[in-house]
Amino acid sequence: MSDSTKVSSFFRITPILMAVTIVLGFSMQLAMGRSSFSARPLVHIHAIIFMGWVALFVIQSRLAASGSKALHRKLGQIGAGLSALLVILGFWITIDVVQRGLTPFFFQPQHFLIANPLTVLVFAALTAAAIRFRRHPDWHMRLHICALAGIMGPAFGRLLPMPFLIPYAFEIAVIFGLIFPAAGMIRDWRTEGRIHQAWWSGVVPILLILLAATFLAQSSLGNAAYRAVTEGHPGSRLPGLDFPPPPAL
Repeated sequence: MSDSTKVSSFFRITPILMAVTIVLGFSMQLAMGRSSFSARPLVHIHAIIFMGWVALFVIQSRLAASGSKALHRKLGQIGAGLSALLVILGFWITIDVVQRGLTPFFFQPQHFLIANPLTVLVFAALTAAAIRFRRHPDWHMRLHICALAGIMGPAFGRLLPMPFLIPYAFEIAVIFGLIFPAAGMIRDWRTEGRIHQAWWSGVVPILLILLAATFLAQSSLGNAAYRAVTEGHPGSRLPGLDFPPPPAL
């Protein structure tokens, strides 16, 4: 986050609400017995890095509000490193899931293989832009919110009735994350009489990447990528553009 001298309540509260939503999503899966701590190490590493980044996001918003600039800058360097790890792990776990044939049954494996990494790349681009604009608090804070909103699909995917959202479950889960930038737009309109350009700079790429993912997944390039990733793995037995069968009850 940035060296802001004045941070409105919206930018103090929104990171907390986003973090609570993420924790609720993953906690619900655990409470319902759909996930456990017996998952393979890659899943745990991904979860630790992701939750670490979310926790740092909340801490940084509080530091920005309190004016603790020196600590804010130091933690920002850690945040940049965690962001890079998130991108690597996002690609890694997506490939791992598809190769194992474990794509959730409400996603097409081939679409999941293309769309998930693309949303991670948008997160990386928006985070990099937020860091680039760290001396411009108005842009910096808004871009960070958009960056996290763009990868909240997995959290909302655990809160929404995903099987009933087929064939648009992936898109709907991602779009639900845009509730937070949308709230920021409404806040800007009410308090400043205009919507800050940073919101559009964050939201539009997220929406465009959803369209691009659908197009690429159904293209010959998507077919080739799916074959290359799944060859020699259990996932190769699943047709890339079919929805996998639901788990047996």
